[in-house]
Amino acid sequence: MPITPTPKIWMNGSLVDWDQAQVHVLTHTLHYGTGVFEGIRAYATSEGPAVFRLTEHIERLHNSAKILMMPMPYSVEELIAATKETVASTGLDSCYVRPLAYYGYGEMGLATANCTTDVAIACWPWGAYLGDDALSTGVKMKISSWQRHDHNIMPPAAKTTGNYVNSTLAKMEAIHAGYDEGIMLNRQGLVSECTGENIFVVRGDRVITPPLASGALEGITQHTVMTIMADMGIEVTVGDIARSDLYIADEIFLCGTAAEVASVNSVDDRPVPCPGPITTAVAEAYGKAVRGEDERYVHWCETAS
Repeated sequence: MPITPTPKIWMNGSLVDWDQAQVHVLTHTLHYGTGVFEGIRAYATSEGPAVFRLTEHIERLHNSAKILMMPMPYSVEELIAATKETVASTGLDSCYVRPLAYYGYGEMGLATANCTTDVAIACWPWGAYLGDDALSTGVKMKISSWQRHDHNIMPPAAKTTGNYVNSTLAKMEAIHAGYDEGIMLNRQGLVSECTGENIFVVRGDRVITPPLASGALEGITQHTVMTIMADMGIEVTVGDIARSDLYIADEIFLCGTAAEVASVNSVDDRPVPCPGPITTAVAEAYGKAVRGEDERYVHWCETAS
């Protein structure tokens, strides 16, 4: 999706003009994929723009950096304040937020001990990642030939820029084959996640999502959706999902900050009922939660103004 510029980007402690937010071609992370990032959304609420689960996202950014042994020059609290400042500077009621920590210019080579860490936060308007009709019409899925990372190869618990080469390969394979999105299996042949979303499978009145051990990222939207379903009285289980489970599911839905909640209409050309009643109910409840319309979850909405 094209990016629409906003007035400012936060870089290393200051707001700079959008077009001045530049890095050198010899920036370390550009060569080796050693950055960590987050995807966050701010939504219009009755209290003004509010960043949904901002604290948890920034904490995960710090945890990703810890896994990479990347020194972070700013605390969680400082980055929360910087994110709110950047969101407010856009003048938008809602936007997508991208914090990024990366090794900057001045040192080259695989070792990062002498590299400095730079941090940037950008915001821009962005619609539903899988399309505006991803809930009502559903998305067409393909099992990818590319396997999800193993925990001892590229740690999927870290939201690392280099990890997403794996996702890009699977995404482009799906698109070139005429599908909307890819589903990634792990080395054991079990479902891990999609290229940028967690996945839920509905069988009867039971909902299953893969465990972190499968190679899935610990999704903040995934946790949000699981909390909402538990409060709705829907049984949610973390467990292994085989490829064949997808073919006979009563419903399948995806979730992620960018994608929000999206239904699946087919997997490998096997039709899936779409959108199902559980998917519809979850999407409706999620939409209210992120906009501060449900008192049970209003603490997750951190106002930017």
